[in-house]
Amino acid sequence: MFLGVDGGGTKTAFCLVDRSGRVVGRAAAGSSYYFSDGVDLVERVLRQGVDEVCAAAGLTPADIDHAFFGLPGYGEVAGDLPVLDAAPRAVLGHDRYVCDNDMVCGWAGSLGAVDGINVISGTGSMTYGERLGRGVRVGGWGELFGDEGSAYWIATRGLNAFARMSDGRLPEGPLAGVLRRHLDSASDLDAIDIVHNRWKGSRGRIAALSRQVAEAAALGDASATAILTEAGQELALLVDTTRVRLEFGRDETVPVSYSGGTFAAGAVLEAFTGALKGRYTGYELRRPLYEPVIGAALYAAKLAGTPLDRTALDALW
Repeated sequence: MFLGVDGGGTKTAFCLVDRSGRVVGRAAAGSSYYFSDGVDLVERVLRQGVDEVCAAAGLTPADIDHAFFGLPGYGEVAGDLPVLDAAPRAVLGHDRYVCDNDMVCGWAGSLGAVDGINVISGTGSMTYGERLGRGVRVGGWGELFGDEGSAYWIATRGLNAFARMSDGRLPEGPLAGVLRRHLDSASDLDAIDIVHNRWKGSRGRIAALSRQVAEAAALGDASATAILTEAGQELALLVDTTRVRLEFGRDETVPVSYSGGTFAAGAVLEAFTGALKGRYTGYELRRPLYEPVIGAALYAAKLAGTPLDRTALDALW
């Protein structure tokens, strides 16, 4: 029995997969992005999720052969690693697990853990790729000065466009009306109070506004469309930089896939696809095989030395 955990800025997903490829339990808990609430948050979220997924499967943590915990922010603060590495032990009661950044879940799920590159764009953004046993990460510098092309990045640019429209610095388009309806505010300036005071600058709630930017783009808003187009281009740049750092040869085919809710916006995926083609002719864009939490379980099986066979992988479809 293999446990996969895919942490994120909005939620943390848990699943148990058996050796035949059957998903025997699922659960979800809150965000495990701990930079705002302290590193102790991680153990609390993991305990809730593990308890719930085990209950759903009618199992105990002792029944888990191996687990992989993909945690947001893992590896970004060296002093936090001992606490992060110890948190699953306190929850599982054993040492049959490995922790790493949640980017690995996206790669393992989207590409089935084969050589290639996966780009993640959810609340944040980054790429992870592997070639010949070497892994490379690009991006993921956080929302204050990085995470280009992410939902948070899209949302903050959407809010900036909204402010400019309200002032008259930009021609007003559908984005203004979409955000007014969503925020349900008495005046445009109330957006400041809503985001800073009522939401307390919540990373997840701000990032969720990317859906309103996508809605406005679908209604023909030029500013929203430009934001989504630039997001796709930024994500393609992350992939291309990863390819260069992994030293793929000029004539090599490079499998590329993607994960994260941002790609649900057709304009982002379209711009990403076009920008990739313009950068390197050897990219082979693949639709994601499995969701990241399934990828985490597959990686757990691989780390245990018992990767799922073809029959089991096919059963996961």
